[in-house]
Amino acid sequence: MTKQDKKRVDELEDKFEAMKKTKWAKNTRITSGVIWNLFLLFLVIGLTLTVFGASVGAGYFASLVEKEPLRSKQEMRSEILSYEETSEIYTNGKYLRKVRADIDRKEVKLEDVSPYVINAVYATEDEYFNTHNGIVPKAVFRGLFQDVTNSDNQTGGSTLTQQLIKNQILTNEVSYERKAKELLLAMRLEHFMTKDEILESYLNIIPYGRNSNGGNIAGIEAAAEGIFNKTAKELNLAQSAYIAGIPQAPFAYTPFYNGTNGLKDEKGLKPGINRMKTVLFRMKETEYITEKEYNEAIAYDITKDFRTAAPAPKSRDEFLTDEIQRSTIAILADMIAEEDGIDADRLKEDKKLNEKYSILAERSMRNDGFRIHSTVDLALYNAMNDVSENFSQYGFTTALNSTNKQTGEKVTEKLPVQVGATLLDNKTGKILAFVGGRDHELEATNHATQTTRQPGSTIKPLLVYAPAIEYGVIGAGSPVVDVKFRRGSYTPANFIPTQELGIISARQALTTSQNLAALRLYNQILDRRPAEFLKKMGYTSLVESDYENLSASLGGLRYGGTVQENTSAYSTLANGGQHVDPYIIEKIEDRNGNVVYQHKVEPVQVFSPQTAYIVTDMLRDVASSGTAKVMKSKLNFNVDIAAKSGTTNSFSDAWLLGYNPNVSLGVWLGYKYQTKSLEGRGNAQYGTASSRTNALYAKLMNAINQARPETVGQNVRFQRPNGVVNRSFCGISGLAPSAACSAAGLVRSDLFNANVMLPNKADDSIISSSSVSVKGKRYAALPSTPSEFITAGGVGVNEEFIKRMLGPLGGDASKLFPARSSFASRVVSGAIFPADGVAPAGVTASQNGSVLTWSASPSNDVIGYYVYNGGTRVGTIIDGQSLSFPIGSGNYTVRAVDITGLTSAPSNAVKTVAEAPESETPDDSTNGSGDSGGDTGTTPPDSNTDTGTKPKPPGNGGGDGKPKPPGNGGDDGKPKPPGNGGDDGKPKPPANGGDGDGDGDTGGE
Repeated sequence: MTKQDKKRVDELEDKFEAMKKTKWAKNTRITSGVIWNLFLLFLVIGLTLTVFGASVGAGYFASLVEKEPLRSKQEMRSEILSYEETSEIYTNGKYLRKVRADIDRKEVKLEDVSPYVINAVYATEDEYFNTHNGIVPKAVFRGLFQDVTNSDNQTGGSTLTQQLIKNQILTNEVSYERKAKELLLAMRLEHFMTKDEILESYLNIIPYGRNSNGGNIAGIEAAAEGIFNKTAKELNLAQSAYIAGIPQAPFAYTPFYNGTNGLKDEKGLKPGINRMKTVLFRMKETEYITEKEYNEAIAYDITKDFRTAAPAPKSRDEFLTDEIQRSTIAILADMIAEEDGIDADRLKEDKKLNEKYSILAERSMRNDGFRIHSTVDLALYNAMNDVSENFSQYGFTTALNSTNKQTGEKVTEKLPVQVGATLLDNKTGKILAFVGGRDHELEATNHATQTTRQPGSTIKPLLVYAPAIEYGVIGAGSPVVDVKFRRGSYTPANFIPTQELGIISARQALTTSQNLAALRLYNQILDRRPAEFLKKMGYTSLVESDYENLSASLGGLRYGGTVQENTSAYSTLANGGQHVDPYIIEKIEDRNGNVVYQHKVEPVQVFSPQTAYIVTDMLRDVASSGTAKVMKSKLNFNVDIAAKSGTTNSFSDAWLLGYNPNVSLGVWLGYKYQTKSLEGRGNAQYGTASSRTNALYAKLMNAINQARPETVGQNVRFQRPNGVVNRSFCGISGLAPSAACSAAGLVRSDLFNANVMLPNKADDSIISSSSVSVKGKRYAALPSTPSEFITAGGVGVNEEFIKRMLGPLGGDASKLFPARSSFASRVVSGAIFPADGVAPAGVTASQNGSVLTWSASPSNDVIGYYVYNGGTRVGTIIDGQSLSFPIGSGNYTVRAVDITGLTSAPSNAVKTVAEAPESETPDDSTNGSGDSGGDTGTTPPDSNTDTGTKPKPPGNGGGDGKPKPPGNGGDDGKPKPPGNGGDDGKPKPPANGGDGDGDGDTGGE
């Protein structure tokens, strides 16, 4: 170094030292030190968090997969390669058929698949398939990031291996646990299977939308055949790209609609064609095809290759197979979940969990070679379905116009009346046979097991009468009240809206299905939550309101029940009060013949045997003389049968449930949509909804008995259990007969459960009574009521009885014993008429020959009318009699009379003149004109008290020979009110209090 250079270095050092002593240099030095230290700190923290995060992630991943069993190579290969449908169904111990596939799949070897297909799958589904070890980490992290950030762009990250695992071993459940298991199993599978084996399996199991018949398809061979009518090996480039693009969104990209709707229109095909072009572009980008091949395939008209085919025919066996498979899946799902330690209640309540195990169970059912033994008796099944297919009284087939959501086109849906029926063995709960519907192709829903509908009046024995008897509230003949009431805005009525039968027996109320009586009785027991009985009998769709609403007693449940559930509930009554769950799977064997499932009958005592028998005896009357008598009259064999019919509002549903000691049969009719009425347009020619159901039921029972008479057992009868006794009681109160009740002829007798209720307390309701009629209704006479309008010496009831019978719901007491009541001829209700204390409105009189007539008073408390001639009252007309009176000469007026004795102003006067006598001289031996009064003059009388030769007003029963007002057999000549049960020869009301025709169901129908 030269001196000059050394001098420069020294100068620089001096300047640097000087700068270090400045304030700026000191601050810079401190800042840089802090920054460096912070960098080191953050580096340490970052590394620590990375290690911690990785540890937590690893721990979390481990926790997600800890319950996943460590499958062996053989187990994993077996599960992956199991895509054959091998399970079989047996009925009557004989082979029926293989399990029906919901997805059409045909196995194909990899060498029989077009190279275009394989390359298209690589390009679109798994670009790195031949190089990865089951997963692509960056794709996994990308998918995780998108999920955490809730990104709109979800690209996914599943390899072909992962998709194979998801479809064959796991499920489609969306959860981190399933994804973690998928990753683990995918890496493990890569050690047990070659790439070609994985690819071949993938191509055989992946879903490809629908075929030309609208059926679901899976696997490349079924897709090639179902879409293009080719083998997988024959597919060209465009066809291969189209099929390879479908799995991303199978039902959006498939060219066919579901069912029989065929090929989509241009708008519907566009998404699939666009997807095909995307696949072709990716194949070009990944160099699987050349630019020329790409351009040719893009220009190719793929639409001309789509297949057209007629739909495959369906049969009644489809309903049977579907039902057996559904039940098998449910059983296997419970078994698999139990093996995994999942509680049955949790499986039922957790929808996602239930879906997961249902998928696993369905896979097991189809692939594990089970022999599934059903309870269905094919002879009975075919007999019932023969009747169903040939029944001609279902009703009018209507239609519904709507818009297809996929195409926007107007479509017409054919809507025939549908049917559901179930036949059960009472003791075991075996489903012996059923009718699922009329046309599986038109509607695959099993209306015996899958459709929940409101049960109408068929609920009354189950929810009202059986619980009331079980609680000891009534016996079979105990009095119930069929009188209208209002609760808020709820104003129910009987099937005949104007009908109120008053006090009737529980037996009669059930026989003729009275709504008002059922509602009032149900209100008495509602606080005990009788719907719990329905739950015990297998109703699965109950909600809280069903336990609380009064209308539930008429069938107004939120969802109702299925035909199978309703029939099973009735079988409880047939089975001495014991309920056994209905079932269709007797046992399941594995491919080696080992029994892996055996059904066990586990009865639950719901009602006592006494209650079950009493309700059964009441329902015998429904079949013999009530709303199901048409059914019984059409049976061609004798059977001890109990039954109940029911319809819902607007006749949306029609039911008939019945049973004998051996079997129970339930039948339902209705349209698919509840807005359609069975008695709507076009249905009049088929008869009422109830008559059609009665007719079908009888045909089914006749066919069942012909096919298996030993199963029905027509000579078997219900046996009365100990504790069911026959006792006498006062018919109007239900209490023990008193002397007054016996004297009045009101004693009745019927069945009681001696263990919970007997009529021991003496009746105290009867009193002597004087009554009066107001507009046809009987009321207690008031002290001021004129005696000529009163019927004295009758049998009445006290006010305490009235309050007790009407209960908290109240009602019109005068309706307790209406004119048509079986008690009306002997009992007056004792109701007090709410008089207004105002004189009634007047009337208008006129003359019709020798008869005086007048209009009715518009006042609502009128009990009759007085007729006057001049100032003298000459006649009394009581409520219910003709508003007329025979007259002679005079000046006549009419006054209305109310229950308090007040009279209206006189009507207009009707003046009449007596006819002139004959001109010849009367014989001396006669008394004048022969009117017993010796009157020969023609001048109108000046006074009604003249006893000389002036004319007299008409008398009321005197012996003067003059016309008299209508009488009712009394001695005083005064009119009497109509009687109900005397010896006057007048018509009597029907003995049962009904409307006399007995044909219509008067329940909530």
